[in-house]
Amino acid sequence: MMKGSVLMYPQLATVAVLALACSLAFASDPSPLQDFCVAVDKYDSAVFVNGKFCKDPKDVKAEDFFRPGLNVAGDTSGRQGSNVTAVTVNELPGLNTLGISLARIDFAPYGQNPPHTHPRGTEVLFVLEGTLYVGFVTSNGDGNRLFTKVLNAGDVFVFPVGLVHFQLNIGKSNAIAFAGLSSQNPGVITIADAVFGSEPPINPDVLTKAFQVDKNLVEYLQKLF
Repeated sequence: MMKGSVLMYPQLATVAVLALACSLAFASDPSPLQDFCVAVDKYDSAVFVNGKFCKDPKDVKAEDFFRPGLNVAGDTSGRQGSNVTAVTVNELPGLNTLGISLARIDFAPYGQNPPHTHPRGTEVLFVLEGTLYVGFVTSNGDGNRLFTKVLNAGDVFVFPVGLVHFQLNIGKSNAIAFAGLSSQNPGVITIADAVFGSEPPINPDVLTKAFQVDKNLVEYLQKLF
């Protein structure tokens, strides 16, 4: 009966496809089901809604929505010369179900936030101090096009969800940026770490063929990461 109905009324199939496309286009973190849903690690008195378990509303305090310390610069002495201070639901329980998070990114001179992706969130970057060279690469179907821009203090740039992107401090002084993300837990996959530093390691033959380089180089990079 359904099959015949679709054949008789092809517009029904069109509407169904459009409805599915719209539902996917607007997919994001689940909307809050109440005024707030503060994350809690003890489940004995919790009610599960979405995201993490929720604290009993009568036990919620102002501190659940508060996190100090973003005025303090992160340690940029590492090999990349940058530091990301994340404020996701894991650091700020009051973000649970709200679909947003924040990060402070500190850069030493010529430091970088290396190519990475956020599988669950779009990122909006605001430069507070310094000069950054930023960019993202589109998907294979779009030809892996590179979009770049030099940002100065006060500038804003958007990195679409899931796309590989990066930030490089091209100035001689420290730089500071803040990022807003469209997920309470956007996740991060640093490309080099994931490819060469996975546990257990990816078979070197796979990476040798993928990157078209000598196997010794692949094994060296795996040891490095």
